[in-house]
Amino acid sequence: MAKSLYSSFFIACFAALLFNSCSKQDMHECDEQETAAQPGNRACGTMQAFQMLVQEDPGLIQKMEQIEAFTQQVSQNLRLLPNGTIEIPVVVNVLYKTSAQNISMAQIQSQIDVLNKDFAATNSDYSNTPALFQSVRSGNTGITFVLDQVFRKATNKSSWNTNNAMKKTSQGGINPTSSTTKLNIWCCNMGGGILGYAQFPGGPSNTDGVVIDDNAFGDTGTASPPYHKGRTATHEVGHWLNLRHIWGDSNCGSDLVSDTPSHNTANYGCPNYPHLSTCSGTPVEMTMNYMDYTDDACMYMFSLGQKTRMNAVFATGGPRNSFAQ
Repeated sequence: MAKSLYSSFFIACFAALLFNSCSKQDMHECDEQETAAQPGNRACGTMQAFQMLVQEDPGLIQKMEQIEAFTQQVSQNLRLLPNGTIEIPVVVNVLYKTSAQNISMAQIQSQIDVLNKDFAATNSDYSNTPALFQSVRSGNTGITFVLDQVFRKATNKSSWNTNNAMKKTSQGGINPTSSTTKLNIWCCNMGGGILGYAQFPGGPSNTDGVVIDDNAFGDTGTASPPYHKGRTATHEVGHWLNLRHIWGDSNCGSDLVSDTPSHNTANYGCPNYPHLSTCSGTPVEMTMNYMDYTDDACMYMFSLGQKTRMNAVFATGGPRNSFAQ
């Protein structure tokens, strides 16, 4: 059973959620009933970072609501990408304390290659999509990535968190490069079990981009199982392109996409198929979606609705239209 899209009322509820007092070190979800984090599970810090930005600038909520209204409007009749594609230049900023953390160019390129395969649906495991979801899988999103620049900086800092320090030279990090026309990715050692986080469209340009732990970056070098296939970046770039977690960061919440089933919460590891939701109608969950929390080897698709939502950010008047110029 597909979820209906959020109305303005539910967007307001989503905004309120960000202000509540629920917080966990790994930010698996923010809900009335918190569940203990399990060591080794995937953890994304995107919502934690977003909550921090909202506390710094409450006006961001209204901006996000405007972006959501625009996204819904454009998604009804989307014709925006020249020749059907958009190319994203990528700047990789490497912060390292040890020689191993100073990842190789081969590892950096491997991450670009994974992004291109996953967003073009040419990844070898895309064919594993269950028959139930084959009619709604994305196919080629039309979004490609090309490595533009690499910056490296030695640091005495043992680990980083979601306070965006790695994005600021004044705090020991590296300032973003041309963030309105280039996707900046910071590769560093993240603390607290966080594999990475992203900034949604609409946030400040001086912190815009994606952060990935060096042990979850690309599919070679320091990348370690079960996050060794580059899917952490696919997940986080999905956030950067305006996708939410598939369970909506709430029990049976909405990810603002109509063709993804309701999930009662995040999934971990490699769930057996079919995995039934406890939400209304007990739908089969799309555990193989990149916006769930399953292991790299068990996530391998976006949905058509997610594709449309990502493409909408590049439309004229969209929050990332500067990338289409």
